Amino acid sequence: MNIVVNEDLRAYIDPLSPEEYEALERSILAEGCRDALVLWGELLVDGHNRYSICSKHGLPFQTVQNTRFKSIEDVHLWMIDQHLGRRSVSDFQRGVLALRKKEILEARRLAVLQDPAPEAPPAEDSTPALPPPPPLKSREAIAKAARVSTATVTQIEKIQKSAAPELVAAVKAGEVSISAAAVIADLPVETQAAAVAGGKKTLRETAKQAREAKGGKRKPADEGQDAPVGEAQAASAEDLGPLSDEQRERLQLQLKALQQENTRLQQLLSERDAQLGQARQQLLRAEEALKAAGLALPEA
Repeated sequence: MNIVVNEDLRAYIDPLSPEEYEALERSILAEGCRDALVLWGELLVDGHNRYSICSKHGLPFQTVQNTRFKSIEDVHLWMIDQHLGRRSVSDFQRGVLALRKKEILEARRLAVLQDPAPEAPPAEDSTPALPPPPPLKSREAIAKAARVSTATVTQIEKIQKSAAPELVAAVKAGEVSISAAAVIADLPVETQAAAVAGGKKTLRETAKQAREAKGGKRKPADEGQDAPVGEAQAASAEDLGPLSDEQRERLQLQLKALQQENTRLQQLLSERDAQLGQARQQLLRAEEALKAAGLALPEA
């Protein structure tokens, strides 16, 4: 059987992390490949990781044909829906996939409006096409498809539009929350990259300072009542608006100070580690000397 792997299609969905890939490999080695690979003709649609692992170890696998695909857009929509239904997919990934689905459906709608040619009647022996999915006309519909809040959808759109690649990678890796990344995405690209390089603490501090610079501190929805987490995050990300040059400059100075403090703390930790290592060596030498003298070690 000839199976064609299209790299663009393989990369259409975010890849597994190294840890997830290793876990899948251990499972397949222990139990075999339980789920069939999905093909469209010779094109591999679903099961790229399983196919790679089985090919590497010479393990058998099953395949199934999905004959209802009529175009590569059908394939993309099917892949999106498959991953939207998986619990292991993060909120950010689900939001990105739902927005991607909206773009495909909107492009189809515009294509029909521009060329409303009647469809040819299907042949008697042809497989019926996939039913058209409902359009995603609003943020509420997108949020429902992704199983996230409308505020989260807005934040993901902002990240996609303005975030530096380093910040996007940090969101995918879980190093920064969606709401914080949406705030940081309003800063210059260089500042975003520097915040990511500083680690989780610097990212949190940068987001906090960006909120405070615009007066966007989270507030209760009503007196004596906390706003839901999603809504509070939305307020902090959506109401900021663009930062002024003065605010950007102040944030950059604050970020630089945080980075310098981070470097100082890392140096202190390194010095403490070196001192601890020396103390351990001295303790080991003392224990050896006591043993050589035939003396018992004092009880702790």
